[in-house]
Amino acid sequence: MTTAELHQLPNLEKLKIIEALWSDLVQDDASLPSPAWHQDELRKTEEDYKAGKVASIDWENAKKQIRAKVE
Repeated sequence: MTTAELHQLPNLEKLKIIEALWSDLVQDDASLPSPAWHQDELRKTEEDYKAGKVASIDWENAKKQIRAKVE
């Protein structure tokens, strides 16, 4: 499939392709090293959360908010 063909697909089809690719990639997650900056960001977010600077929401509400932004 070419990039031009991908651009023509509906978003739902694109998401299905992304999910399939992700499922394939994570089967061997050891081959996908996490960059150092990612660990730094995770640590900073955790510190901010513990300090009360970041609020959390449950996963269902998070998905609703994400979907509302992309729809």
